[in-house]
Amino acid sequence: MAHTLITLLGRVPRNDKGYRTTKYRFPDGALSEPVAFFGRELSQRLRPDRLVILGTAGSMWDHLFEKDIDLGEQGEEQRVALMEAVERKRVDEPMPRSLAPLLSKELAVDVTLRIIPYCRTPEEQSALLRILAEEVNEGDRIDLDVTHGFRHLPMLMLLAAMYLRLARDARISGIWYGAFDPDTGDAPVMELSGLLRFMEWLQALHGFDKDGDYGAFAPLLEQAGAEAHLVDALRRAAYFENILNVGEATGELRKALAQMETPRLDAPEAELVLPILRERLAWVSEKKQFEKQIRLARQSLARTDYLRAVLYLYEAVITRLCQLAGVQIQDFSEREDLRKRYEEKVRDFPDERQQYLLLKNLRNQVAHGTRPTRGDVQKALLNEAQMKQTLETLLQAVEAGELPSARAIEDG
Repeated sequence: MAHTLITLLGRVPRNDKGYRTTKYRFPDGALSEPVAFFGRELSQRLRPDRLVILGTAGSMWDHLFEKDIDLGEQGEEQRVALMEAVERKRVDEPMPRSLAPLLSKELAVDVTLRIIPYCRTPEEQSALLRILAEEVNEGDRIDLDVTHGFRHLPMLMLLAAMYLRLARDARISGIWYGAFDPDTGDAPVMELSGLLRFMEWLQALHGFDKDGDYGAFAPLLEQAGAEAHLVDALRRAAYFENILNVGEATGELRKALAQMETPRLDAPEAELVLPILRERLAWVSEKKQFEKQIRLARQSLARTDYLRAVLYLYEAVITRLCQLAGVQIQDFSEREDLRKRYEEKVRDFPDERQQYLLLKNLRNQVAHGTRPTRGDVQKALLNEAQMKQTLETLLQAVEAGELPSARAIEDG
């Protein structure tokens, strides 16, 4: 896949000697010669296959062809026209594009020159993303230079990096910014791709809040240098919870969380996100399995995952029955016998029976995807607001110990 450097061409201050030059100090301590356009210096350092230079109608396009390289009389007519257009801030794309082959030859790299809007409105910002997508192929390795350009463009280019990763499966090697220091006249160069890792962790947290899958953190922990058994435990826990095996998920998740308490990770972003993740996974600290299932049901309801909310809540009722009757949760046969006995005995308690049957029928309907023809189940399934209210009422009954009640077991 191609390695492409995408750089912004702004317009630095200018006097009678030309555009202001700056010495750029790279992270390894190397100091560049005084240059007005950092993108050219970065290109010489990174040696990309392609150099894409983006600038507005008022960027210093003339500098590309007049100062850093000597073109002699080549393209002289186009260069003069370009200089005049720069003064008027009226450069259109055919002007620099006609000179791009000369630049490619002199710099020994495939150069593309594109005019971009000023990106002041959402429409113009969207246009920039489309231009970037046009210049990046599937799977390309990308470096972004945000040194020159308006102050809002670095923020937009960070968004662009995320967009290119999703739209083009691009790998972002670096995000570069040379920060001019007016006191020294030099500019320390910062590599900002670490911000993308922060965004990846935040995306994983957002995904977890949306669907409850904390397995998305496994590859991030791997990249951060987490021990393999921590990552494996997290993956296994996510798998077991995904199939509603709360018992197995608990054991694996506790292993992972114990390691997360004092992570030795090469990822400062993990220190910000992992405490939040641990808070989200606090259900694992509940002592009894039915309490864990209740917490998971409530979390599922909060993110409108009605299928899981119903399934967890129903399982919490059956698990609570086992606890009250002293039946082993893992013994399916005993568990089923107890459920059947409870369903017989709960007939003596009409209110509890009505709640239980509503929950059981909801569970059957969402599990099988069939449509009820009448009753409270139909009302709940055909109206989201009613479904939320129904599940909230059932949850409160289970949390209060009213469903199932100890009396139904004691009298049995």
